[in-house]
Order: sequence, then structure tokens, then C-alpha cells
Amino acid sequence: MFGIENYLGFILAAILLNLTPGTDSVYIITRSISQGQKAGLYSVLGITSGSLIHTLLASLGLSVLLASSPMAFMIVKYIGAAYLCYLGLKMLLSQPSNAIANNLSKDKATGNQHKVDNWQIYKQGVLTNLFNPKVALFFIAFFPQFIDANYAYGMVSFLILGLTFASTGLIWCSCLALLAARFSKKLRENPSVETILNKISGVVFIGLGIKLLSEKA
Repeated sequence: MFGIENYLGFILAAILLNLTPGTDSVYIITRSISQGQKAGLYSVLGITSGSLIHTLLASLGLSVLLASSPMAFMIVKYIGAAYLCYLGLKMLLSQPSNAIANNLSKDKATGNQHKVDNWQIYKQGVLTNLFNPKVALFFIAFFPQFIDANYAYGMVSFLILGLTFASTGLIWCSCLALLAARFSKKLRENPSVETILNKISGVVFIGLGIKLLSEKA
């Protein structure tokens, strides 16, 4: 079907891979714990969008550039690491906002501001995923194993596999966000605890940036 071999096997592999903790999972859980359910779900949508962009780039062959050019890989890696560290520093320096208690009043008084915050979280999720060169390399190494080399429309096969992988990731990551937000809701209602959670989240993001720097192609 559409040049895809062992589609069921791909779905099972995709589920298992999504269950494996990684940078995206840590990012989503951290956002959910420190900023709540809505922030977690927006980060999930951002990560999923980044995954879809990676799929499109890989299907067009652009991701091959990362695999064949050490310089391109290094540039993307440094940008991604710097961005994660930037997010971490931003959270470390953030002031307590008592997000849970104030969300309703913010929506009524400055509804646009609340939307902008969610849009920012979404964009940060996209960029966090997009500037991780390991994701691009994974796509071009993993997906072709399930595509018939003789199929004339390999790009279609690639896109279908990418959509499938993104869908399984969306479901799993949404569950992570909801569970993390649910179990930390009471904690976030306390301004002092919220501050601590933001500081911890900042340290986690900086750690993710340093980890990305240490990775090799």
C-alpha cells in the first residue's frame, strides 16, 4: 500500500519509540509540571508540528544535508543547544505568576496576553524539535526501512509514515502532558512552589542544551 512495507510493524515500532523518554518528552513534562495543562498541550502541538516539518524536509531530501555535511549538523546542533539554554535561563529568571489562580482573570482582563503566551509555548516546542539534528537523522535512517525502494512515489510513502509517527507521538505526548499537569496542579497553586518548579524547569532545559551539545552525528 503506497509503497509501504510492514505498515503494522512500523506502527508498533513508532509506539515503542515514542514511549522511550527523550528530549521532547522531557520538554513536555517540564512545561506541564511548571505551567499547567494548557501549556503542556501547546508544547505537544509544537513538538508534533516540528516532527511534521522534519518529515517534509526528509521527504524532500533536505535532511540528507545534515547527514552528509558535518558543518551543517554542527550549526543546527549549536543553534538548538543555545535555544534550549536560552529557555532555561528565561525560566530561571522568571518571576512567580501564580498561574493557576490568575489564568481566569487574565483571560477576562487581558485575554490576548494569555493567547500570546500559549502561542509562544507552541513556537518554542516547534523550534526545540526542529533544531534537534538527531531527529532529522533518525527520520532518514528509520523510515526508508519500511519503504519499497522500487515504488515510484517514495515521497508519498515517507509522508504517510511521518504522519503516522506524528499521530502516535501526539497521542502519547498528550497523555504525558495531562498526567503531569494533573499531578502537579496543587503544587502550582502555591506561588513559592511555582517559583521552585520554574527554577527546576530552567535547570532541566539547560541540561538538555548541554546534552545536545555533547551528541555527535
